[in-house]
Amino acid sequence: MRLQHLTLDKLRIEDERSYRHVGLYAELKRALVRDQIAFLVPKPGTPEARWDRALFLNLTFWSPDQPGDVLDSDAIPADVVMHAGWHHVTRRALEPLGATSYQSPEALLLGESIASAFDLYLVGRLLGHAPDADFLETQVPAMAEVAQQAGMSEDAFEAMLDEVSRDPERAFEDLRELLFDASTALVRAPSVQEAAERIARFDTHRFGPLLHHYELSTWILYARAYAKDAGAPDPQVMAIDATLRRADVALDWLEKHWLSGLSGDPTGPDDREVLPR
Repeated sequence: MRLQHLTLDKLRIEDERSYRHVGLYAELKRALVRDQIAFLVPKPGTPEARWDRALFLNLTFWSPDQPGDVLDSDAIPADVVMHAGWHHVTRRALEPLGATSYQSPEALLLGESIASAFDLYLVGRLLGHAPDADFLETQVPAMAEVAQQAGMSEDAFEAMLDEVSRDPERAFEDLRELLFDASTALVRAPSVQEAAERIARFDTHRFGPLLHHYELSTWILYARAYAKDAGAPDPQVMAIDATLRRADVALDWLEKHWLSGLSGDPTGPDDREVLPR
């Protein structure tokens, strides 16, 4: 399998119709096209990549310095567009803070927590507007399996999905906080015993049963191996995290300060208007 780089405008986007009601989709897509973020796809005349092989490459060789996923063909699902978009937008917002900040463990884990929590936001938005979306067909069963393994009953899982559907913005921020708190607590854990005690603290969180649905191991191993770690939490990234927690709607803050492309302080609020989602 030989790979080539293709920008988003050269790819076929699948299932866009399911996201017509998600205003952030257009903003994230526009950011990827404008900044010419490239994806890796099989070259013409070579076999298409197996889905599991593309997943392996993405999980093993991902890097914030080289945004853009490995795809198994020249088609990309619309949800992957948004996930990649959040990674790119986060990096773009953190770069002005300096190399230490945008390559710190906290910066890497902030980007992962935002992109992954947005997946749950999409579940909430799609359940009521596009129940036949391809994304739901893959994500919901996978989430249900992880929740069941964590001891959550089927009825409790359905109730959780109902809550997410009623307030997907709140679900986004609750999950973002969980993923960021858990991963930053674990990234500097000195031993298996300490790591076991730290992760157990999140079992009672609203979305605790979903924690192992996300690639925490990959995030943490990458951060431990490659991040520029000053030995203490990055104060600038922690300030962004605190700002998101204080915001009435964290997604509104991200849209206004990061996604709109307008200039401004990436760590604090101002008086600009929020774009409609």
